[in-house]
Amino acid sequence: MAPKTRGPRDRRHRPRAAAARRRRCDVCEHEIRAIIGPNGAGKSSMLNCINGVYQPQAGSIAFRGKTFRHMSSRQVAEMGVARTFQNLALFKGMSVLDNIMTGRNLRMKSNLFLQALRWGPAEREEIAHREVVERIIDFLEIQVWRKTPVGRLPYGLQKRVDLGRALAMEPTLLLLDEPMAGMNVEEKQDMCRFILDVNDEFGTTIVLIEHDMGVVMDICDRVVVLDYGKKIGDGTPDAVRGNAEVIKAYLGTTD
Repeated sequence: MAPKTRGPRDRRHRPRAAAARRRRCDVCEHEIRAIIGPNGAGKSSMLNCINGVYQPQAGSIAFRGKTFRHMSSRQVAEMGVARTFQNLALFKGMSVLDNIMTGRNLRMKSNLFLQALRWGPAEREEIAHREVVERIIDFLEIQVWRKTPVGRLPYGLQKRVDLGRALAMEPTLLLLDEPMAGMNVEEKQDMCRFILDVNDEFGTTIVLIEHDMGVVMDICDRVVVLDYGKKIGDGTPDAVRGNAEVIKAYLGTTD
């Protein structure tokens, strides 16, 4: 059978489809995907739309073959998406262990009354969840501080606890909003190592916002660049670094 020829209607919609592809930002399974751009470019807003904090005014979000327009943060979490925030939102008076335990909340089946009594199935469930949290604490190398109130820890360690709480959800997609912000060189190196290990050992897909271009170029598979909510660059770190529009809007020149 001869292929069906395209009529005027098909041709008319082709530029619209091409424009949609140019605006789209995709994330491949098991990659580390960076979002960069000037302040106010819409980076955190994009993450907020993905994890249900904001509702997008236009467009949609597709995850594992399903397309969504409106989702709550709980629905997103139940689908396997976890998030850390630029400004830490830890429980400063609670221990490291208890802060990370809060990340297990969605996986707890016992009701609050049984959890408070720590009786029967609730006690066994809590023991199982604590074993998961202890493994995360070992992975992040914060065993020494496991019973220390988070508010007493240096900023770099608090960021590690924040990562641990997200990992406690056992996410398939991890959203990191400026995980290196405010860190010194040694702390950044440690965090880079943990992010790479999470991606490699747990198989977690990672999307991160980061201003340190050395970090982005070293650990990310692909980079998307935003400027005032518009995508101006997308590709490998080397391709983005050589993009004239990206250089003009964000990276700057060496002249």
